[in-house]
Amino acid sequence: MDNLQAIMPMLIVTLAAMATMLAEAFRRKDERMPIGGLGVIGLVGAIAAAGLLWDRNAVGFGVIQADNFSLFVTVVVAVIGLFTIMFSSEVVEREGIPSGEYYTLTLFSVVGMMMMASATDLLVIFIALEIMSIAVYVLTGIKRTDAAGTEASFKYFLLGSFSSAFFLYGIAFSYAVSGSTRLDALSTAIAQSASAPGPMVWLAMGLLLVGFAFKVSAVPFHMWTPDAYEGAPTVVTGFMSTGVKAAAVAAFLRVFLSAFEPLRGDWTQLLTWIAMLTMVVGTVVGVAQTNVKRMLAYSSIAHAGYLLAGIIAASAIGKSAVLFYLASYAVANVGAFGVIAFIATRERNTGELTDFTGLWYAKPMLAVLMAVFLLSLGGFPPMAGFIAKWYIFAAAVNEGFYTLAIVGVLTSVVSVFFYLRIVVMMFMSSNKAELEVPPFGIVGTLGLALAAIATFYLGILPTRLIDLATQSISTIF
Repeated sequence: MDNLQAIMPMLIVTLAAMATMLAEAFRRKDERMPIGGLGVIGLVGAIAAAGLLWDRNAVGFGVIQADNFSLFVTVVVAVIGLFTIMFSSEVVEREGIPSGEYYTLTLFSVVGMMMMASATDLLVIFIALEIMSIAVYVLTGIKRTDAAGTEASFKYFLLGSFSSAFFLYGIAFSYAVSGSTRLDALSTAIAQSASAPGPMVWLAMGLLLVGFAFKVSAVPFHMWTPDAYEGAPTVVTGFMSTGVKAAAVAAFLRVFLSAFEPLRGDWTQLLTWIAMLTMVVGTVVGVAQTNVKRMLAYSSIAHAGYLLAGIIAASAIGKSAVLFYLASYAVANVGAFGVIAFIATRERNTGELTDFTGLWYAKPMLAVLMAVFLLSLGGFPPMAGFIAKWYIFAAAVNEGFYTLAIVGVLTSVVSVFFYLRIVVMMFMSSNKAELEVPPFGIVGTLGLALAAIATFYLGILPTRLIDLATQSISTIF
């Protein structure tokens, strides 16, 4: 029973994914069936199970740790999945996406994300990584007749395979160091050799770092991001830009702040340069984009740099700030992609800046919601993004990483340009021709409203979530 309790959130979502497959198999041709509702039930059940497991520190099969840290990330990932399904209810049918496959792959990807956050063994983390990644590769190219989506899926798959190979080699060298793939055994072995670590330790650490850097879109392993984001269906882009990043950062935290903690003084120096380059490249190249999905792709790269800054600071404030940042970034970014999905049509799915011209005059509600999400991503008060960035930069300053904090603040200021550019197009453009926006239903509207409410709530009353993040991070570090 203890083993089942620890994996209960993942088990519930897995059963929901299997239910969606069966529903698709028994659905008659041209019959409309609310298959997404099964996913909603599974994700809500996973959130409830995570709440019941809070503070119980259950262990499953010796390699799954249902501590507060993994449960916090599990809830964040489940919420991302819920928003994705709510936004998909109208978009899937409009764009001709096979609903059964789509919802099943989304749920299995969520299972992989939850497992990545909970695993305490490098091999289990790798298995979880592949469960998540393979599902996302297929989702990226799920529109089989779309050449751009097929190209994006192929690029993502090839580069993702290389990163998986790096990660697997890192696991092999870790096993050579400790004789085990468990994180506690690796930590003990590294601590014993911390005064004079051998080449195997450096190879293991470097290869694992490459694998994680690819998944969080850190420079110089970011090149897949803009093409994959642009070519994938918009709802899939929102899902992968938030869920994949949350799971990868969670595993990154668990591996590097536990197993490689004795060498933190060494990997922190390298990670500082990666974080600064990631923030600068994501911001500077993002300014030059005219496609909104590519712009948000480079925005996602810059946000990866801010998250790495929190990992580098690694104080109690810094670690909890990373978790709060994941939650606030998730609701704002998935909401922004939800708006993009709603204004697109089957013939116009590019997300160009010009597509937003006069949105205020065509759909005022969508324009206001998009402005809220973009301003949160830019770090404007009283939205969640402001508090999240403030905590990250405060943690960096408190730990003496002044250059990192300065680069973060400057790039955050520059990034305001490309967020406000969209706002100007929506509200202040001289071209006030009404945009033809396809109709969208109550489920998607409710999803956007909930994302906007969460964005304001986390910006105005962040204390409760920050306290939960602090409690969760203290259980493992």
